[in-house]
Amino acid sequence: MNFPGRMTGGALLLSLSCVALAQSELDVRVKPSNDELKANVEGYIGGVGDRDEEALLRFSRGAEEQARKAAQALGYYQPQIDSEVTTGKTPRLILSIDPGEPVHLRNVKIRIEGPAASLKGFRIPDNASLKPGAVLNHGRYEDAKRTILNQASRYGFFSGRFVSQTLRVDPQAGIADIELIYDSGPRYALGPVSFEGDTPFDEDLLRRMVPFKAGAPYDSELIAELNQALQSSGYFEGVRVDAAPTAATDNIIPVAVRLDTRKPRTMGLGLGFSTDVGPRAKANWTRHWVNPQGHSYGWEAEVSAPRQNIGLWYDVPLDPPLTDKLRYAGGYQYEELAGTDTLSKLLTVGPEWHSKLPSGWQRVVSLKWQREEYRLGDDSGLSTLLMPGVSYSYLRSDNRIDPHHGYRLQFDTKVAKEGLGSDNNLLYGTAMVKGLTTVFDKHRFLARAQIGGSATNGYKSIPPSLRFFAGGDQSVRGYDYQSLSPENSEGDRIGGRYMVAGSLEYQYSVAEKWRVATFVDQGNSFNSLDLPSLKTGVGIGVRWVSPVGPIRLDLAHALDDEGGIRLHFSMGPEL
Repeated sequence: MNFPGRMTGGALLLSLSCVALAQSELDVRVKPSNDELKANVEGYIGGVGDRDEEALLRFSRGAEEQARKAAQALGYYQPQIDSEVTTGKTPRLILSIDPGEPVHLRNVKIRIEGPAASLKGFRIPDNASLKPGAVLNHGRYEDAKRTILNQASRYGFFSGRFVSQTLRVDPQAGIADIELIYDSGPRYALGPVSFEGDTPFDEDLLRRMVPFKAGAPYDSELIAELNQALQSSGYFEGVRVDAAPTAATDNIIPVAVRLDTRKPRTMGLGLGFSTDVGPRAKANWTRHWVNPQGHSYGWEAEVSAPRQNIGLWYDVPLDPPLTDKLRYAGGYQYEELAGTDTLSKLLTVGPEWHSKLPSGWQRVVSLKWQREEYRLGDDSGLSTLLMPGVSYSYLRSDNRIDPHHGYRLQFDTKVAKEGLGSDNNLLYGTAMVKGLTTVFDKHRFLARAQIGGSATNGYKSIPPSLRFFAGGDQSVRGYDYQSLSPENSEGDRIGGRYMVAGSLEYQYSVAEKWRVATFVDQGNSFNSLDLPSLKTGVGIGVRWVSPVGPIRLDLAHALDDEGGIRLHFSMGPEL
């Protein structure tokens, strides 16, 4: 007796499943074909759910009306719309639409009145779809109004209004007229900035971070810059900037900033690997603020097989404090150069003036005293140099971690005079240019050029840190780290007076985070300005875009040297 019951229940369940799966369909057919109109009608009507034939017939009248509104929104005011419901396993509502001739714009008047009319940044919407003769599009008309209102909100015209916003349509004549006249009213201004919260900093330091003066015309970008400036200062864990127009008095908006100070100390540890130096460990410790003037200090260290160093620094913020500072720095480095018999023990100390120029260039003016004990082939000694120097760098990039377009420029020079704290005369300089561009999303081209040179009348007394070497992950792949160098009579690599290196690389994106690459590198270090013998390396590689930048794995072959294929591994941003 139970057996038939189970069969009946199973049949009923199967039947209900079939009904649940029988979804109705909407089929919009526009003739002549018009994809924009078809998509707009489908968007207006939405889905038809699981209606049966009878329900679709009742629904069709409302669907026709929605389709008519969708057509009018795109300028088709006299469409012919027919509906039909087909039966079967999947009921279908078919809408056949002949849009007819669209309405065209005849007169278009868009004007800004008041102080905003003379503001260069306040632009009248300039869209081809709002020109006389264009097909009427209600969405573009609404976009124009939103554009004006958004600009008014950005530039502080909070009492502005449309004195005329009319759209007149004559469907029979097939024409429409637009008139948008906006009276901006007065422009509001930014008042004084007040700071709240438990912060240990002088009011003067905080005010020097404000990118505008009290009374400046309102611009929401200035509020964003203030928030960004305080966030990037390194002093605060939380920043909230309030500049509400409703709080304005006589068109002056007060600016209130709420600050939450960060913990004063942080420490970082990291591990890494590259084929130049092998495994390495890094550590740093920072005291982000010491006193109400915002001074800070810290140390950083790196340990690898060929190089160990530690550096100390103390920073004094200048004006503006976010980009300009006076740094007192010192450090010690022990390094093996181009072989285990070549050593350098380098001690440096001196002030640095960091500043960002209005052009965007970063400039560092320094006065460095360095003392270096070294052994370099058959050259050894103790060098003492006092070197004033200046460096410039410029970076333009569309992304700090994984850019698609950008370039970096970097120049550095320093000088030493014998008898003025130095035991040798020296003029030293380097330059580097990097560029990156992406074509059609998948094709990336990278280029790099480096040069360096020195002039001295006592080259044997120049220490290893101021000589030039080439080869390695960031120089000429296919050759070992710092293996390209002039040699002495015993075959020791002793570094050169000059250096050139360059690279061309092509990458192809095979997946969202993966790329394959092919490249050619060329360069060398040398002692003569005669045309040098450049070494060439070619290879292929793979790139994985990690959260800290691309990780690069390359196989490179040295064309001018024996040794077969060399593996190169490195990581970090490409600019």
